Amino acid sequence: MLSMNKIISLLLLLAGNWAVGQSPVYNPGNLHSHNDYEKPFPFSEAYNQGFGSIEADIFLQPGNLIVAHDTAQLKLRRTLDSLYLQPLEQCIRKNNGYPYPDHSRVLQLLVDIKTDSTATLDRLVKKLQSYPGIISCKAVKIVISGSRPAPMAFARYPNWIYFDGELHADYPVAAVKKIEMLSDNFRNYSLWNGIDTLPAKDKSILEALIAKGHRLHKKVRFWNAPDLINSWKVFMELGVDYINTDHITAAATFIGQMHK
Repeated sequence: MLSMNKIISLLLLLAGNWAVGQSPVYNPGNLHSHNDYEKPFPFSEAYNQGFGSIEADIFLQPGNLIVAHDTAQLKLRRTLDSLYLQPLEQCIRKNNGYPYPDHSRVLQLLVDIKTDSTATLDRLVKKLQSYPGIISCKAVKIVISGSRPAPMAFARYPNWIYFDGELHADYPVAAVKKIEMLSDNFRNYSLWNGIDTLPAKDKSILEALIAKGHRLHKKVRFWNAPDLINSWKVFMELGVDYINTDHITAAATFIGQMHK
């Protein structure tokens, strides 16, 4: 098995070779830390690598919002406050009202609701109101995914709450205004393994979906997608805005090298 240092060295070599002739459009801000709470260092690892989007799944439990992937993890009692909201507010305070030292950078916190949409989101709104530094920061986007209220109800939530829409769906105009990003299950459109060449038919379908999102001026993300060097390259070529990854350091190293 290759050591992490050897893996990163290989990534740097591949990134350098691929970057020749490519426009330096992408950076770590285009990376989404999928199921970030399952990483050894939730929030801080992805944040320190400059990720533009970080994901936390939450369950409404008596007395608190617990971060977990499933009910088996609830016993860990890891709270949204301790893993994400408190560290994020500290970063904002440190950076004079912005999440990153570069004040042009935006950080998206994608909150995936696993319990009742209305009750959980209402509790989340109440929780966030105790973090004025977060909700007043224009460079932070709180985006709701997973169990969401009906689109016609999106507009009733505060202006600092946004939603992760479904790329295949059509939304009323009022709901579109509250959607920050459009996501979809990659496997609904392709069985590509991320290693071989993306089939032309699949590519055409994905291009049409991405174009739809961009016509609406929304960022696009695919989940349940291949998470490899080759797939990252293909998703960049397709114009996917957020690259979904579980490999924080490797992906950040690869995409960051494109600027060198």
